[in-house]
Amino acid sequence: MVQTEPVLEVNGLKVQANTPDGIVSLVRGINFEMHAGKVLGLVGESGSGKTVTSLALLRLLDRKRILVEGSIRLMGTELTGLKLSTMQSVRGKDIGLIMQNPMNAFSPVATIGSQFVETIRTHARMTRNEAAELAIAAMEDVRLPNAAELMRRYPFQLSGGMLQRVMIAICMCLKPAVIIADEPTTALDAANQLQVLRQLDRLRENNGTAVLLISHDLSVIAELADDVIVMQRGQIVERSDVYQLFDHPQHAYTKQLLQARPTLKAREPESLKEYARA
Repeated sequence: MVQTEPVLEVNGLKVQANTPDGIVSLVRGINFEMHAGKVLGLVGESGSGKTVTSLALLRLLDRKRILVEGSIRLMGTELTGLKLSTMQSVRGKDIGLIMQNPMNAFSPVATIGSQFVETIRTHARMTRNEAAELAIAAMEDVRLPNAAELMRRYPFQLSGGMLQRVMIAICMCLKPAVIIADEPTTALDAANQLQVLRQLDRLRENNGTAVLLISHDLSVIAELADDVIVMQRGQIVERSDVYQLFDHPQHAYTKQLLQARPTLKAREPESLKEYARA
């Protein structure tokens, strides 16, 4: 099987914060790559550097307080050092972001439709009517009911699960090479979690998008990821395919994460009568 060239290559990525107590290393020289149509899971406890890594890829960290070093190559183009105006055109069009709290991604004073249309027109030459038709079709494609009506609603009028699917619909329209999904199901109930994961899988399969799936929920990683990298204290301590990681973890920290997974243990009945009553 011929290995395709990576869509995203990260080499020697370092992130340091300038604090009143001195320089603090948040990410310590990590390397990884992503391939078209594949899902790379990124796991680790809170503070391990997962979200900082994603923000560094998007160049969204405060440049006055945060120093980012290393190489980030997207489809052969070096992102480190790009002009801000150029990087703004990359975000959304070439690298999409699905946030943990989708309400933070939308303005509360503009309708879903106006924000959707504006986003499409920022990256594609379309009339408002053409963009609106594309937006409605994309929302229908992610199983959102009454899409034309939803276009007229404000973000607070939609549930978290619906807003997540709107964000996925936007990504489907723009067809980015890479999507960063940062804890996309954390705030959702089980039914909406499943819906969002299914749509991410369709986006990967239909558009060949590479997905960086960041989650502390190992069941989400097991459901969707092809390969997994494990971060601890700003470093990658283990990487493998998803089956190897769950069946034969190598690093002590990975084993600790797997052992910490919540499990439901049924209490054995004390007697046959109790069993019968149950």
